[in-house]
Amino acid sequence: MSGSIPFYQKHHLHYDRGYRSKETEATLSQYQSSSSRYSASRSASATSRSASATSRSRGLKLSSHSGLDESRLSPVTKRAKPTYLALDKENQIIGYVVPIFRGSQEFATGLSDTEEKRVRDTAAYMARRDLFTSGLEMERSEQTSRRETMRESAERISLSKRIHEHGEHFKRMNEDSLMHAPNFVIKPRSHTVWENQCVRLHCTVSGWPDPRVVWYKNNVTIDPLAHPGKFKLQSSYNVHSLEINRCDFDDTAQYRVSAMNSKGELSAFASVVVKRFKGEIDESLPAPRRDVIEDGPVSEYGITFKTHIVDTFGVSFGREGETMSLGCTVIIYPHLHRYQPEVQWYRDHVLLTESKWSHMHWSGDRATLTLTHLNKEDEGLYTLRVTTKSGYETYSAYVFVRDSDAEVEGAPGAPLDVCCLDANKDYIIVSWKQPAVDGGESILGYFVDRCEVGTNHWCQCNDTPIKFARFPVTGLVEGRSYIFRVRAVNKSGMSHPSRVSEPVAAMDPADRARMRGTSAPWTGQIIVTEEEPAEGIVPGRPRELQVTEATKNYVVLSWKPPGEKGLEGVMYYVEKCVSGSDSWQRVNTEIPVRSPRFALFDLAEGKSYNFRVRCCNSAGVGEPSDPTEATTVGDKLDIPSAPSKVVPTRNTDTSVVVSWEASHDAKELVGYYIEASLVGSNVWEPCNNKPVNATRFICHGLMTEETYVLRVRAVNAAGLSQFSEESEPVKVKAAIGGGIPHASPTPPYGISVLECVRDAMVLAWKQPTFIGGADITGYFVDYREVIDGVPGKWHEANIKSVSERAYRVTDLKENKKYQFQVRAANMAGVGIPSLPSDTFLCEEWTIAVPGPPYDLEIREVRSDSLVLLWRAPVYQGRDPVNGFYIDIKEADAPEEAWRGVNTKATEKTFFKIKNLKEAETYVFRVRAQNKAGVGKTSEVTDPVHAVTKPGTTEIVVDVDDDGVISLNFECSDLNADSKFVWSKNYEEITDSTRMTMETKGNMSKAIFNTPGEEDIGIYSCFVTHTDGVSASYTLSEEELKKLLEISHDHKFPIIPLKSELAVELMEKGRVRFWLQAEKISANGKVDYVFNDNLLSQGEKYKMHFDKDTGVIEMIMECLNPEDEGTFTFQLQDGKAKNQSSLVLIGDVFKQLQKESEFQRKEWFRKQGPHFIEYLSYEVTPECCVVLKCKVGNMKKETVALWYKDGRELKADEHLSFAEGVLTLEIAQISKKDAGIYEVVLKDDRGKDTSTLNLTDQGFKDLMNLVFSVIANSSTPLKITSTDEGIRLYTFVNYYNDLLQVTWHYKDSAIAFSDRVKSGVVGEQLWLQITEPTEKDMGKYAIEFHDGKDGLKRTVDLSGKAFDDAFAEFQRLKAAAIAERNRARVAGGLPDVVTIQEGKALNLTCNISGDPVPEVTWLKNDREITSDEHIILKFESGKFASFTITAVNTSDSGKYSILVKNKYGTESGDFTVSVFIPEELGGKKK
Repeated sequence: MSGSIPFYQKHHLHYDRGYRSKETEATLSQYQSSSSRYSASRSASATSRSASATSRSRGLKLSSHSGLDESRLSPVTKRAKPTYLALDKENQIIGYVVPIFRGSQEFATGLSDTEEKRVRDTAAYMARRDLFTSGLEMERSEQTSRRETMRESAERISLSKRIHEHGEHFKRMNEDSLMHAPNFVIKPRSHTVWENQCVRLHCTVSGWPDPRVVWYKNNVTIDPLAHPGKFKLQSSYNVHSLEINRCDFDDTAQYRVSAMNSKGELSAFASVVVKRFKGEIDESLPAPRRDVIEDGPVSEYGITFKTHIVDTFGVSFGREGETMSLGCTVIIYPHLHRYQPEVQWYRDHVLLTESKWSHMHWSGDRATLTLTHLNKEDEGLYTLRVTTKSGYETYSAYVFVRDSDAEVEGAPGAPLDVCCLDANKDYIIVSWKQPAVDGGESILGYFVDRCEVGTNHWCQCNDTPIKFARFPVTGLVEGRSYIFRVRAVNKSGMSHPSRVSEPVAAMDPADRARMRGTSAPWTGQIIVTEEEPAEGIVPGRPRELQVTEATKNYVVLSWKPPGEKGLEGVMYYVEKCVSGSDSWQRVNTEIPVRSPRFALFDLAEGKSYNFRVRCCNSAGVGEPSDPTEATTVGDKLDIPSAPSKVVPTRNTDTSVVVSWEASHDAKELVGYYIEASLVGSNVWEPCNNKPVNATRFICHGLMTEETYVLRVRAVNAAGLSQFSEESEPVKVKAAIGGGIPHASPTPPYGISVLECVRDAMVLAWKQPTFIGGADITGYFVDYREVIDGVPGKWHEANIKSVSERAYRVTDLKENKKYQFQVRAANMAGVGIPSLPSDTFLCEEWTIAVPGPPYDLEIREVRSDSLVLLWRAPVYQGRDPVNGFYIDIKEADAPEEAWRGVNTKATEKTFFKIKNLKEAETYVFRVRAQNKAGVGKTSEVTDPVHAVTKPGTTEIVVDVDDDGVISLNFECSDLNADSKFVWSKNYEEITDSTRMTMETKGNMSKAIFNTPGEEDIGIYSCFVTHTDGVSASYTLSEEELKKLLEISHDHKFPIIPLKSELAVELMEKGRVRFWLQAEKISANGKVDYVFNDNLLSQGEKYKMHFDKDTGVIEMIMECLNPEDEGTFTFQLQDGKAKNQSSLVLIGDVFKQLQKESEFQRKEWFRKQGPHFIEYLSYEVTPECCVVLKCKVGNMKKETVALWYKDGRELKADEHLSFAEGVLTLEIAQISKKDAGIYEVVLKDDRGKDTSTLNLTDQGFKDLMNLVFSVIANSSTPLKITSTDEGIRLYTFVNYYNDLLQVTWHYKDSAIAFSDRVKSGVVGEQLWLQITEPTEKDMGKYAIEFHDGKDGLKRTVDLSGKAFDDAFAEFQRLKAAAIAERNRARVAGGLPDVVTIQEGKALNLTCNISGDPVPEVTWLKNDREITSDEHIILKFESGKFASFTITAVNTSDSGKYSILVKNKYGTESGDFTVSVFIPEELGGKKK
């Protein structure tokens, strides 16, 4: 059978006629030819055949497709695929293509039992059922394969299950939620066309049952047959259109399209304006609307109706819960019996229909609208429209609805306009508008309640209040209908609930659309198709996943199902993961969702998430979709900014008109709330309880002759904005006769051409000299062609007015000549046109230089200066404009008198012209330049008289007491319409982020919000509707810096301090906290604070404030542990404040407490003998250690005792006492002097002790000091030579054996050896280099160690120093050798020898020398030789002997020994004295 299955049954892509089987075509042809002959008599047999066919079909009940004419009135319920249209080759609808695997009886029809029975009784139904049955039998005969039979069985079981499910679903459906009145999805749009053009009006209408659509022209039904070729009506699947062919002037009318079904009727309107070219007569102003046709009687009745609405209702005020009736008497002339005009009621231009909230009644002469239960939704502009065949008449008045009294005082008003934005199976998004009244406390949020239709059980949907005015409600039962309401809550309590929403069913939008959608027209044919079942196929990826809404409370996802066809029962799992991680978590773990939308809750605010979706069915779970971009949880919609520039205007004795500037960059703006307050009361009352979408509103219900101020705030779903600045006070009083009547402006003048291309010209003109007392709202430009000097008819160049004084006129003809005229308009109307301009040729400009600047304006006229403004040329030339030149001349001077103002082109479009002559009249012009040169001159300005007008003021810079910097400008020539216009660099300031403008009376103030470098520039203020009152102020960088300093001083005034809070210790350990203010008045006061607790005068705290000197002090006797903390002195002198704190905690406090206690003890100590300076030591330059201490309060009886290691030191020359100082001198300190020294003072008044520890580290520190003194006393390192080598040496005042020194050679410590040695001789420290060589050249140093940095003495032993030392060494060495080897008498000879005569004399001496010296003996300087008497010997070269064998007196004399060798000579002398004994002498005598 697979070969005979049609193509469309396999792929489900096309259902064209060409894909049908031949049998089906034959059957359809037979049915078409015989359908008219079917009758009711065949209904019984048709029914039996239908039942038979049903038993043989694939489990499909044929009644599910019965009665297609009636099916156009029934919705297609959910899960049913939409029926497809079968088209022939000419794309004409000829029947339906119905997939046989879709639908069930209850689901497909959507009819009630009564309607079903009625349909089944019709002959047409019987004929179609026969045809359907025969078609199924033929289809069944083609299915012969076993595979198809098995699939049929499976489908039958599946279909039976689905039929049961749909049956249960249908029982739960609420028919009221499916049927609804017509609604214009797209309304017809108004058109303005030229004659002989075609226009098409089209609209899209929804509603079920299908609405009937009728078109009207001026409330007369349009009949295309009555005007062949003129009108063409078309309707195709809810899209309806009216085409008007070749429009003429009579087609200008109001067209209405009316849609009506069993649930109601709705109309929409559009206007068509057909324009024709006008002649010389000015017809630019639109003619007033004619409610009554005056061109003749109505063709239908032959008469013309005139309608009058009298006995009208006025502005009305009601309260929630009340009932209100609005009524008007309608007089229609002539009166026709039983004539029924069309009476319609509108609220805010929306047609009202009969409902439980509003009832409308027409008694024949009176129209009444009854609002049964007022809610704030009922507030608005109500309009009664009475339409007859001759036209219509309207009347409007506003109805205000105030909040009902709250159940709890201070509770907010009820929310309003509760509606459902998005509804599907799984959730419904409910939205509402915030109330205007918050009860005096900020609204904390809202609670959403739901109620199933048909019950009275309300269930709260959210546990905690939500602030965002949208909320997705979940936990709904699919297919059931619900209504919702919202309550607001603040700190005081809960509001009344809002008006309930319209019922809405919890079902997919696609299912709802199929149920409410319009079926195709019945063509008499049914085509049955078959879908390829998809058993065991896992669904693919969902498509186009996106985050449709994100707030801090929830996130809404939407996606499209996978692209594969035939996948039944697809459901979805939603997964999330924190951005940056790859940990996906399934959100709906228990129940998959059925609709392609889902709302997620319980997300962490501020975190970013990614989301993805998986499909699942009985075959399994598919692959995930592509994840979304990272979405941060939080409100994406910002609260709107506050409105600005609130301007009230008198209106009536009980109302004012208020206008304002819309909030900047506001998204999804709902509207505005206005509040009013009596001046001085500060009690604000709402003027409207329903947000208004415009920026202008009439506030009613005000008290006459009272003065009010008003303010406005904006609202969107995110919340309410801040209030605007308060308006200027306005007195409630009728404006009629209260001011100067307004008139139309005079004509503009000075029309010039700014640019010209082939088919267009840009014009500029000057503002009218008189604007009529009101601001000009726009300009209208007309043009006419001039042929051979003859002007043609005027044509409008712009239909909508232009606000600028320049306009591009298009659709001109090249090389044609034109004239132009301009008219100005204000609120009083359009003025007369200007004189025709010069004739201009329309040809493209090709010049390289720029065109003329335009719109020259004079500001800030003074006796010696003025400011000229202009706009850059429209025509730039070959290159962009890079500068401008300004020309000036006296008004009455000739053309040759033009002279330049600036020699260097200015890039700005404004220039201050100085050095004018007072009382002189000047004119100006401007030229632009680019790289090609200087272009055309602008139009010349009007003459300007250089005079400073009386009362002229300048902008004054002010810094108030709060530090706010503002520019202030005062004008005494204001009128009712005057406005202050502030500009920066002569461009109007519209952005309120940097500056805020305030105007009160004749004073305007421009306030800098956050002054900064971006605010540097030229600020100017211009007052409209005056004689050019203006001024400017240049804010330079230096001026801004100065103002910021002043602002800071004003904003934060401080009492200047000479000194901050400090603490000091006084005698007896008292603690003094003090500071000194630079200047403080007699009214100044001080608060003494400790740890945020205020201190007061008492026993513990003694406070004193000297206002003359500004010294503030607080004295405490002592510090206790509980006094640890922060002490603060808070000063206030009027507005000026200051404070100074001192933190005393931790180590700081402990140290101060310790010092205080010490001082306290010191005070008591000093009452007797005491140490002024405790025992210490010093080292004298002579390196003597002196222990000393200074004492005081001594008397004669006071005893001072010295101790060392507990042993008293006796008084000696080392102890002294002079001038209150006790000293102990240690001359040459050594280790034995280490110990603990103590001095004790005592007398009858007390005792004091001072101890000095000179052991261990103390002694080491002392010795380091001694070493430092020794080091500092050292002489510079010197060089000397010896016979052994070179010696480096230094002297110190005193050498101590404990002194450590290090000798360095080339920055390295010297390793001593036999050749290099060091030593100490007395106070000399030396380094000996024996037998030096050139390798010993370099830098030498001796380093003294004192425990710290030490001291180095250096010498450079190189170069000449080394050469000299080495030469000296060689010399000394040679001399030493000579000295060592020269002949010498080593000893042994006495100086005097006294010997007795006759005795023998033997003397021996040592002789040394190398070589052995020669020995010579002398007597009395004469050489003697050895003989028997005198024996001279020289033995072994060392010993010389002198022997006299027997001395006699002649031997007495001076003897010498002379030794000599080549190195030298030396002598030794002795004297021999020979005496004769007395006894021997006497004998001789």
